[in-house]
Amino acid sequence: MDYVFNEIEKYEIISGHLNLGGKNPADEEITLNSKYLIRNGKPWMPVMAEFHFSRVNRDDWRRELLKMKAGGITVVSTYLFWIYHEEIEGEFDFFGNQDIRAFLEICRETGLEAVIRIGPWAHGECRNGGFPDWLLKKGIVLRENNEEYMKYVRIWYAKIAEQVKGLFYKDGGPIIAVQLENELVDGAEHLAELKKLAIELGMVAPLYTVTGWNSSRGAKIPVDEVLPVFGGYSEAPWEDHTNPLAPSPHFFFNTMRNDSAIGTDLIDQTVNDEWQLPYERYPFATCELGGGIQVTHHRRPKISPMEPYAVSMIKICDGNNLPGYYMYHGGTNKIGRLSTLNESKDTGYPNDYPILSYDFQAPIGEYGIVRRQHGLLNMLHLFVHDFGSIIAPMNTALGDCVDRFDTEHLRYAMRTDGESGFVFVNHFQRITKLSDVSDVRFKVDDKLTFPEKGITVSGEICFFMPFRMALGNEVLEYAAAQPVCHDNNTYFFAEIPGVDAEYKIDGEIITSHDFVKNNVRIITLPFEQAEKLRRLDGELYIGNGCNLYIEDGKIKSVEPGSYSYKKWNGTSFDEYSHEVEFKEPEVEFIKVEKPDFEPEYLYELNICGERRLEWYKLKAKGSEGFLKLSYIGDAAQLYADGKLVADDYFYGDDWIVPAKLLDGKEVYFGYSQLRDDCYLECDIEKKIGTIK
Repeated sequence: MDYVFNEIEKYEIISGHLNLGGKNPADEEITLNSKYLIRNGKPWMPVMAEFHFSRVNRDDWRRELLKMKAGGITVVSTYLFWIYHEEIEGEFDFFGNQDIRAFLEICRETGLEAVIRIGPWAHGECRNGGFPDWLLKKGIVLRENNEEYMKYVRIWYAKIAEQVKGLFYKDGGPIIAVQLENELVDGAEHLAELKKLAIELGMVAPLYTVTGWNSSRGAKIPVDEVLPVFGGYSEAPWEDHTNPLAPSPHFFFNTMRNDSAIGTDLIDQTVNDEWQLPYERYPFATCELGGGIQVTHHRRPKISPMEPYAVSMIKICDGNNLPGYYMYHGGTNKIGRLSTLNESKDTGYPNDYPILSYDFQAPIGEYGIVRRQHGLLNMLHLFVHDFGSIIAPMNTALGDCVDRFDTEHLRYAMRTDGESGFVFVNHFQRITKLSDVSDVRFKVDDKLTFPEKGITVSGEICFFMPFRMALGNEVLEYAAAQPVCHDNNTYFFAEIPGVDAEYKIDGEIITSHDFVKNNVRIITLPFEQAEKLRRLDGELYIGNGCNLYIEDGKIKSVEPGSYSYKKWNGTSFDEYSHEVEFKEPEVEFIKVEKPDFEPEYLYELNICGERRLEWYKLKAKGSEGFLKLSYIGDAAQLYADGKLVADDYFYGDDWIVPAKLLDGKEVYFGYSQLRDDCYLECDIEKKIGTIK
């Protein structure tokens, strides 16, 4: 069957209207028009990812940032939670894990740029959305141009400015953007005042961003003064029920920017006037594509690796020219001097979150473990880095509309300049099986329909294929394979699962996985290999079943122990291996009635009423690698030498913790009875759990 496309959604590109942009001391410039960001005069597609420095031990910052960079991230976004830095009024803490300056210096050293999200209100599942308790107790109107409130905001902003002075793009530093506030949907005047204040205090960046989502027509923002950024999550654990959700719109091509489902735990659902955010004045940029999702006590979705990959790919087709993820790297909440710093019902928030864990099921987890979506997303990032200047100006043409409950028909669209482009296909819907679709060809115009033999789309996959793609001085008429990156005149493609790779050049159809045509070489990698492909310091590597990164000039594996990889030498891949001594940690579980001390945070194990508790004393040996704690329960905690060091809300996966948390300490592991009072997707019988 030949699939056709609707009319291309074209918008006039507007330039020079946004009060944004800036240069660095080398006279390099970042600016933007209504379609895309621009760097040194060329279309630019940065890849942004959220990493909360204050939720990660500073000794790990450098290594974890290098892992992110290995995944194709170019810009790191991070919150400054006010309560983390001024828990007690007048006592500012920018030391240790709260040292924003040290973190940004490491970003610069590792070649990453940064966005600082300075609030004042942040959310991020932080207590009071990041507001200190003392501020709330003053009884003043918050998040408005209230003179008393703005007095404290000025002090807060001034302290941030003092810490980050000299680190902005204009100074040759890594900060290219400042996000003002968060999820403020009806405060254009306040956002404008926050920008004015930030600039007055010296926080001058090329870009000022604000979250653009709202329940209906987009957030009210100061037009042309800020860049609205958007998001998209495949689940919504903040919803106030325990039922399955309707199919997410993010698994369909629809050019939607505003996700009205984000923030419904706090955002008013009413619409007060006829405001409409003027999307046509801004490039489509995102800051919160769900790299995973945090679990709440009453909703515990289990995110599969394909979900972030599918959502991100679909958004690129829909016109997203700045992919941005939240979270990309999980973390651990701090426990403050006066209270825990997690959001919970005790603070008036509608949901309970873990005291410590902010793992988020992210591409890189709370303890630095890399999940499969890290590699899947990197395939997109490699493509964006090498071909972003080509795709950024392109427009979207949707395919036939598919109802959100339709599991039978093909979901497809394309991004094109009217002559060349890329056809995107999504065949994934979370916790839903889609029917196979056979004999698929795409009619992109009157002259080209491809692939000529047709393909079958099956399984949980999403992919894109090029047509009339320039490869150096050659033109690839089409490919039934997914472009990934190139090295000079060698172009790497990934074989789409279930689809035989096929290329058409100069009228010839070629099915070889490695061929040369008119001085252009095309290599087709198996999909599993493409997932492990990394560009590290400009060189291409493929990990043999491992995730690679580079530190101090040495290729390393995220996973502990010996590892091997391939390195591209310009004509072929050379094999390398490294023998690394590694001793698996050991743990012994000893059933006990209770710990020999009174655990400080037992209430977390008894949310929604008293629950039966199971306790084990652990004898852990070894500080390398990770320990697996398999349990079926409601919530779990680890105490080491009487201190809470880790916690978990059960959602189906084994709980993996670093051995170094427990090594040489007196450790107690406790978990509580699982009841039928939460939403779970894992396939288990709901009963009191036991150690497996």
